[in-house]
Amino acid sequence: MNKGELVDAVQKVLGDDTTKKHAEEAVSAVLESIAKGVKKDGSVQVIGFGTFEVRKRAARKGINPKTKEPIKIKASKTVAFKPSSALKGSL
Repeated sequence: MNKGELVDAVQKVLGDDTTKKHAEEAVSAVLESIAKGVKKDGSVQVIGFGTFEVRKRAARKGINPKTKEPIKIKASKTVAFKPSSALKGSL
């Protein structure tokens, strides 16, 4: 499912009186809020769905696939998602 399909699904759940534009605004607002929450607090927990959290990646050595030379990869941060047990159970 991509964002467009998610917007269509939200519109369908909200009913016929909701326009596609309003559904898209709702989806965008949720996604932006999650991004801001992760940036500000380090994690966002949605009960019954899961937790988005910042994880640190350590610096490491890698290999340039084109030249086969070793390279240093800097430490970085990424966002991880840990699904709730309810979400896991529904699969």
